[in-house]
Amino acid sequence: MPIILVVDDSPVDRLLTGRLLGKEKELDWVIEYAENGRDALTFMKDLVPHVVVTDLMMPDIDGLELVAAIRTEHPEVPVILMTGQGSETLALDALERGAASYVPKGQLADKLVDTVKQVLSVARADSRYQRLTECFVKTQLSAELDNDPALIAPLVDQVQKMLTDMRFCDATERVHVGIALEEALLNAFCHGILALPIDQVQQVRAELSQGRIAPSIQERWDHVSCRDRKVFVDMQINLEEARFIVRDEGSGFAKAAVPQRHDPKTLERGRGRGLVLMRHFMDEVIFNDTGNEVTLVKYRAKGMKE
Repeated sequence: MPIILVVDDSPVDRLLTGRLLGKEKELDWVIEYAENGRDALTFMKDLVPHVVVTDLMMPDIDGLELVAAIRTEHPEVPVILMTGQGSETLALDALERGAASYVPKGQLADKLVDTVKQVLSVARADSRYQRLTECFVKTQLSAELDNDPALIAPLVDQVQKMLTDMRFCDATERVHVGIALEEALLNAFCHGILALPIDQVQQVRAELSQGRIAPSIQERWDHVSCRDRKVFVDMQINLEEARFIVRDEGSGFAKAAVPQRHDPKTLERGRGRGLVLMRHFMDEVIFNDTGNEVTLVKYRAKGMKE
C-alpha cells in the first residue's frame, strides 16, 4: 500500500492535493501530510513514504532544500515538485539536485495522479530484484519493439535491473534514468509511430497510465500506416557510462522544436515536458538530423563502488 507524503505550507493547497491523490479509490494510496519541509523530515524519521509530493515555495525549509535533504537521508524516496508561476528556475535547480518530476500547480487536476503513478512504477523496480550481480563490467541489450506501448514498462524495468547489476548509480539517479528512457520511448510511440500532435500525446499518456486507449487513438494505432512500425532500442552500460539509443520509423520532427535544457518557460507551457526531463536527468541528449532517433547518455556517478 503506497504511502504518499504531501508537503505544503498552505492548508487549502495541502488538502486539495490530498483530495486529488485520494479520489481514485482503486489506487489504494495512503495520503499523509506535512506543513513544511522541517515537518516532512521529522515525519520521515518514523515512517518513510514511497513518494513525496511537495510545494516548492515554503518558509524555513523550502522544496529545493527538502529535495537535497531527502536525497541525502532517504535516497530511495523520489520527490515530485508542485511548481507555481514564477518558480520555474528554482524547479529546474531542484531537478538538478535530485527531484524525480514536477507538476505545475495549474495542472494538478490533469497531471498529478499520472505523474505519481509514473514515478512509483519506476521507483518500485528496486523491489523486483533480490540482489546485485557483482561480476558484471559491461551489459548490453538490443530490442525491436512492436507497435505496443505496453512494452515500455517492462523494458524500463529491465534497464533498472541492468543499472542495479552494474552498481552504476544511486537510487535517485536510477529513477531519473528510468524516467528519461520512458519519456524517450513514449515520444517514439506517440510522435514517431502515431505522429500525434502535442495535445493528443498528453491524452495518450493519461490513457496509458489508466490501462486504456480511446477508440479514435486505437484506430490510428491499428491503421495500415502505423500498425507495422517498430521502435528500436540499443543499450550499453559499462563502468563509465550508460548509453541508450531509441529510434522509431516515423518521419521525425524539426530539431529546432526541441526545448533547451535551461528553459523555465517549458515547465508552465506543458509542451515538451518529457524532453525537459530527459535533458535534466541525462548528461547528454542528442537527436539525429531527422528527429526520429535520440541518444541518451548518463555518466557513472562519482563515488559509486565498482
